[in-house]
Amino acid sequence: MQDSPPKDMLGTHEVTNQPASRGDLDLWADDSGLQTHATAAGADPETLAAYGARIGTETLRSAGRAANRHPPELVLFDAGGRRLDEVRFHPAYHDLMRVGIGAGYAAIPWEGAKGGHVTHAAMVYLTSQVEPGVCCPMTMTYAAVPALRSDKALFADWVPKLTARAYDPGAKPLARKPGATLGMAMTEKQGGSDIRANATTATPEGAYYRLFGHKWFCSAPMSDGFLTLAQAPEGLTCFLVPRWLEGARNEIQIQRLKDKLGNRANASAEIEYHGAIAYRLGDEGAGLRTILEMVHHTRLDTAIAPAGLMRAALDHARHWAHHRSVFQRQLIDQPLMRAVLADLALDWEGTLALGLHVARAFDGRSPAERAFARLGVALAKFLGNKLCPGVVYEAMEAMGGMGYVEDTPLPLLYREAPLNSIWEGSGNVICLDILRTLRKEPLAGEVLTAELASVAGQDRRFDAALKAHMQTFPKLPEEAQARWYSESLATLLTASVLMRHAPDAVAQGYISTRLSDPRGRVAGAIGTLDTGPILARLGDGDT
Repeated sequence: MQDSPPKDMLGTHEVTNQPASRGDLDLWADDSGLQTHATAAGADPETLAAYGARIGTETLRSAGRAANRHPPELVLFDAGGRRLDEVRFHPAYHDLMRVGIGAGYAAIPWEGAKGGHVTHAAMVYLTSQVEPGVCCPMTMTYAAVPALRSDKALFADWVPKLTARAYDPGAKPLARKPGATLGMAMTEKQGGSDIRANATTATPEGAYYRLFGHKWFCSAPMSDGFLTLAQAPEGLTCFLVPRWLEGARNEIQIQRLKDKLGNRANASAEIEYHGAIAYRLGDEGAGLRTILEMVHHTRLDTAIAPAGLMRAALDHARHWAHHRSVFQRQLIDQPLMRAVLADLALDWEGTLALGLHVARAFDGRSPAERAFARLGVALAKFLGNKLCPGVVYEAMEAMGGMGYVEDTPLPLLYREAPLNSIWEGSGNVICLDILRTLRKEPLAGEVLTAELASVAGQDRRFDAALKAHMQTFPKLPEEAQARWYSESLATLLTASVLMRHAPDAVAQGYISTRLSDPRGRVAGAIGTLDTGPILARLGDGDT
């Protein structure tokens, strides 16, 4: 951090009409939307206040930029030609991992405190604003805990380390680590979303199995272990594969790192199992059911992360608009700019509100809450991620040419924006899963109906939109209409959550622009909107 300000007076000109460096940010205190919806969903405000102040410091925001500028490096061999199969990260990556793990990102939901999953989801939202790449390994570590319940011995060995709030990136076995992370390796070339087509084999050998096969995507390949799928004698089975053995490296070979559009601080790899030792998790043939416990929880994070990306993008655009004058007026005072930013802010707050509302169901224990969690997380993941790229792009354009320059965070956010829609089930997969859940779990549909009915009669426009949805879809639609159906249902559910918890101007603005009045297809192509209270949710412009 610099102690002296930079020079404004240069040899050729004076620097004017440019926002100053922002310094430390408090991502909790400056975010009234997060405070509203996290509190309503039952999160721990003290934990979030501490984490929001820490993760928003200039030091950690600079670490996030450094981790993206210096991507992971694959090191296959040492100087003598011995296999290492390691990925080396910039120190900034480890700093961010240490802060997140230490704050309880992966541990809080399993420590027994009230509102643990909501608090975790809000931490995902906050971390995504600073460096989204480190979310992947921490998210998978969090999500692995319920899947490990399928085996008491593995649960006893691994879960205390996964929830220890200690980060140790060293290449050493689990027993010699204070804390551990867990990754995932499911996808193969021939299958993609159809993981039943996996060809990796698992051969029993005493107390463990030997795995042979190629995995097309392995997230966070330096994790201490991976949940993976392979064909055992009785069918597709879930396994835990330790990265490090006592006195040896497990037979996991990294083939290459993926050259990705974004998420650059995080490594994604192709790996091969060459007789790797693995431990069965759950029954043979039950692999899909076992690993879906992990996928269910990672989906929560992919549903809330886009709200964090949108928030970060809009926060930078808002700051720019408050400190940039064009044609003798501040940008934020120009009506068209206000209409665009307010329209975008409704997408951000709607995504945040729905994501945290769904997270509350993850904290529930009743059959109804569990059923709603399965359906709600799919609806939230689908809609929020489809909105995210457009919101980030419009925020970039609001900043003009500077938004397109790597000196600002907007290019990083733009590259990141499509990822969470692709990860853990792309749009079509999620929509089909929504239909499948409603067909197989009637209780999920009953809870959703009750959610929507809870606000019936409060706004005639919402009531009319709900009636129109039911008339359009008197029964579950055919597959080709699944996106239309899912978008409509998710928008109605979002409106209902905003009606319950958001300020009237936000809820009414969302209903009028998303459910009621005619509008165009682009941001800001709307009718009259009370922009003042909506923009106030983005901050007062002083930071």
